[in-house]
Amino acid sequence: MFDPGKDLHRRLQQLQSRFTWDLKKEDLELDDLSKQLQHDIDLQLGQRGALAHSYRFLSYVRYLQGKPEEALSLLTESEEKTRECYGRESELRLIVTYGDLAWLKYHTKDYVQSQTYCQRVEDILVKHPPDSSTDLHPEVYGEKGWTFLKFSNSYYTKAEEYFCKALELQPDDWEWNTGYAIVLYRTEQNVSDWYPEESPATKQLRRALEKNPDDGVLMSLLALKLVHDENKHTEAKGLVKKALEVGQDNTQVTRYVAKYLRNQDQLDESIDLLKSMLEKKSQSSFIHHQLALCYEKKKNKLLGKRVRPESEVQHWTRLCIQHLEESVRLKKGFNAAKALLALQYAQNFERRRAQQMFDDVLLTLEDEPPSIRQYVYRYYAEFCYYHTTQKDLGLTYYKKALEFCINRSHWKHCKLTTIAEGRLKTNPRDAASYGILGAVARAEGNRSRAVRNYERALEIDANNDEYLSALWELRLDLTAHREEKDRPEEKLPEAAYEKVCTKNATV
Repeated sequence: MFDPGKDLHRRLQQLQSRFTWDLKKEDLELDDLSKQLQHDIDLQLGQRGALAHSYRFLSYVRYLQGKPEEALSLLTESEEKTRECYGRESELRLIVTYGDLAWLKYHTKDYVQSQTYCQRVEDILVKHPPDSSTDLHPEVYGEKGWTFLKFSNSYYTKAEEYFCKALELQPDDWEWNTGYAIVLYRTEQNVSDWYPEESPATKQLRRALEKNPDDGVLMSLLALKLVHDENKHTEAKGLVKKALEVGQDNTQVTRYVAKYLRNQDQLDESIDLLKSMLEKKSQSSFIHHQLALCYEKKKNKLLGKRVRPESEVQHWTRLCIQHLEESVRLKKGFNAAKALLALQYAQNFERRRAQQMFDDVLLTLEDEPPSIRQYVYRYYAEFCYYHTTQKDLGLTYYKKALEFCINRSHWKHCKLTTIAEGRLKTNPRDAASYGILGAVARAEGNRSRAVRNYERALEIDANNDEYLSALWELRLDLTAHREEKDRPEEKLPEAAYEKVCTKNATV
């Protein structure tokens, strides 16, 4: 027997919609997303079409929050904003909106209207069939890209994939170039010294600015990339100045400029800018976190002095903790902020509270990007090594942080070299310390120094699998990538080489 309900559901499954894109509720910070999107709507932030995007995104969030009527109202508003923005070119931009409306009407048991919106999508696709070389229109790929980019960092890989597909069809479109630049910025670490030329994110930011030269967000992101190249500080400074000129009322611009100022050690200027932003956006977890980082940096400067002004240290510590607690309250899954807060608790002699928070964070790191994992591991290593009796565990986590640490400017903070050199002064035959120095040198790309340190470690601890494996990998690396043309290839000590060969032959 024909079942119209099942037939409608089959039609719905064929639609391009946030309801069919496998967006998992457990992956989303709904409260934080809701506040961000409402703020963007209230201040009408973003480039052409961004307001309509925000209405659509907030509509899906409201549905997940159990507010279908509000979700319908927001989608209707999004349709109006899309028509206002794109006029006759709006039909392809409405494919996903109508798909969402069809699903919402279905979930509210308005099956007639649901079928109407299904038909609208089908009519658009008959009128504007996709190119024979692709499954979807670039507008749909772009919508998927923005959705995955906005909703969760766990979806960044998908966002990159769909912006690439949109660009394959429309390589000069400013919107797809912008989205692709932003996702590359967020997924790529500051690794300028790993590339003979500029990094992929830096190149894409430049390309996006060529297509959209007045975008203050792109300017500030490019400045943050260029600041890691000592030859491009002047260009970065000019971009920041221009970004503030074109986007001084845009909190998305000013928050990145504030981060740039902090990275340049202009802490007071960064703090003033962030405080002014809080007046407009007091519910921003990001701003509270950035303020906390500024206060932590001020505190650390005082700790480096021969005579510590304790009252000032306590002042900056309190402010740091206050803003981190607010940041975590606003965004419960903010692991980087949680880990830093835990470390601040430890430094404030609240070790039990710190341990509990670190335990919670370490259980939820699996889906975090390398940049977040290395921060968390480094903070936990510092906690174990300096605030507990578990120094060996601290060293383990310092080395774990090193594995995830792509930005060389972070390595000096890992304190591994200082720790290893201090241990060697006490015990010149400490194999573990030479192993640590080998790991640091390897991470820095200094293979020759890494080999020498691992060899020293094996002279003391000849059967250590970790050192043997590292030397084997380094030897293969050195064979493939000669560091110095005139330098003979470094070889493993004969005994160590035989052990490694035997070990790898059994794997």
